[in-house]
Amino acid sequence: MPRLCLLATLTPHRRENMTSTHESPETPESPETTPKIEIDSDWKAEAQAEKEKLAQAEQKVEERAEARKVPEADFRGLLGALASQALMGLGMHQDPSGKGVMVDLEGSKFVIDLIGVVEEKTKGNLSEEEETELKQLYTELQNRFVQIAQLVAAQAQGGVPTPDMGESAGAPSIIDPTV
Repeated sequence: MPRLCLLATLTPHRRENMTSTHESPETPESPETTPKIEIDSDWKAEAQAEKEKLAQAEQKVEERAEARKVPEADFRGLLGALASQALMGLGMHQDPSGKGVMVDLEGSKFVIDLIGVVEEKTKGNLSEEEETELKQLYTELQNRFVQIAQLVAAQAQGGVPTPDMGESAGAPSIIDPTV
């Protein structure tokens, strides 16, 4: 076996001179005996279509990756995350039964207070735009908190029916925090 590998690397002239009992001298292939490769246009069209299909698939993958990309961490992102948490506690999240909204006044008050701490600690270090956004957000969340706290208190006193208490004519059975 090793001898065959060695012979394969020799030139045709040397192979003719070196023969063994197991080998016959090879004659180089003439151009007439070399098989011709034929490429039809259908194959080319199919290859091009496949190439385009792969390019489209790659583009879709890139678009999905871009859509899932986490936004840049900045001050506006911090405020957005805190505001989302506060709004969820104020009833922006529907309870699993679908009959009402989940309200967590203590949790939302904590997050709103955190936004107040951020406002206090960043005083003088924000751009005018950031300072305006922070003040507006803090004020809006405080006002929303008061509205929802009043609705919850009215519900506790029987002014707004709960799904368990039944409905009176024209009264909503779900607390709508957007009112």
